[in-house]
Amino acid sequence: MNILIFLRVMLESILQAFQQLLSNKLRTFLSLLGITIGIWCIIMVFAAVGSLEASIKSSMQELGNDVVYVTTMPWGEDPREDFWKYMRRPDPSYKDFEAIKRKVKASDKASYNFRIGQVSTDYIQTSASGVTMLGITPDYKDLFSLKFHQGRYFTASEFFRGANQIIIGYDVAQTLFKKTENPIGKSIKVRGQRLVVIGVLEKEGNDLLNPINFDNVGFIPYNTARKYVNTSSGRSRGRASISVRVAENSSMAELKDQLTTTLRSEHRLSPKEENNFELNTLSILTNLFDSIFGVINFAGGFIGLFAIIVGVFSVANIMFVSVRERTPIIGIKKALGAKRYVIVTEFLIESVVLCLIGGIIGLLFVYLAAIAATNIFEYEIFLSFDNIIVGLSISVASGIIAGIIPAFRAAAMEPVEAIRS
Repeated sequence: MNILIFLRVMLESILQAFQQLLSNKLRTFLSLLGITIGIWCIIMVFAAVGSLEASIKSSMQELGNDVVYVTTMPWGEDPREDFWKYMRRPDPSYKDFEAIKRKVKASDKASYNFRIGQVSTDYIQTSASGVTMLGITPDYKDLFSLKFHQGRYFTASEFFRGANQIIIGYDVAQTLFKKTENPIGKSIKVRGQRLVVIGVLEKEGNDLLNPINFDNVGFIPYNTARKYVNTSSGRSRGRASISVRVAENSSMAELKDQLTTTLRSEHRLSPKEENNFELNTLSILTNLFDSIFGVINFAGGFIGLFAIIVGVFSVANIMFVSVRERTPIIGIKKALGAKRYVIVTEFLIESVVLCLIGGIIGLLFVYLAAIAATNIFEYEIFLSFDNIIVGLSISVASGIIAGIIPAFRAAAMEPVEAIRS
């Protein structure tokens, strides 16, 4: 088939497809509904999962997929299975942190973080409740990529002497202070203590892997926290953790080996005793999410597959009707010398066009649903180019499957019998 004949057949097939759409609107609507719903189900799930995966990757870039978190419990297991074993473990101590800073050469940054808890902060006649308070050490800013809307980070001197100063999240600042009021330099009251605001963090928004909501947080130097709360390891019960970043010239395996050796020595564990600490990385969470997303993708695809199958049978029904209605025309074309592959191509293109229309409508509904979900849940869900290609590819494949039998049946007709029918 030369290019001119192919283009003419394609144009005629597209016109025939639109004629089928307009000739019986109800039948066409019901037939394409299955394709539309199937594409919507499959691509909507893919879009949601893809958006979540993009958020995870963005979070890993900000938090660092090269950071090891020293905690009492593993992230990749259900803590209820060995709850009491984990509860008997001592929390990472400040002494552990100092030992890591001295001995672990595979690390370039390390921070000790102590979660004070959910507190209420007051300024004159306003109050912000449920603020997550943490005592931190100098490297926390670099490890967690803190960005400032106003003000600055603590200086080395302020960390050392435990200055009565605080860095607050964006939402905390919006709650406590008027829009025209500059929070920097103002004193707020936390658990009866007055702390001077020296920084306000940038608006963070919903970030899937952030360990805390940075928009609703209050950071104080660790030495300041020691003045107001008991930070001893034996009483902290899950509040303390150590974050350690691998050095450029070292590997994660090397860092974990050195951390294990150092912490076992600090905890005075015998060679036969198992570790009483956990070394977690974000890759543990991403692997867990990957398995969950895989199940969600499969479920969404499985549900959408049934709608696609219904749609394929519906479109095939349209094509059989189209073949029956145009039988005399097919006979005339064959009598004038039209080849079998021309007839097959004509009906296949018509079937594909019908399914593409249903697929495009389904993708449009996905786009509108993604916009609505983003506005309702304040979490960005987007329709990626890859998902559009997948949706259109499924539509084309559905069209080929739906049209293949009617097309070959039309091509197999005898000219004389077709003209007489």
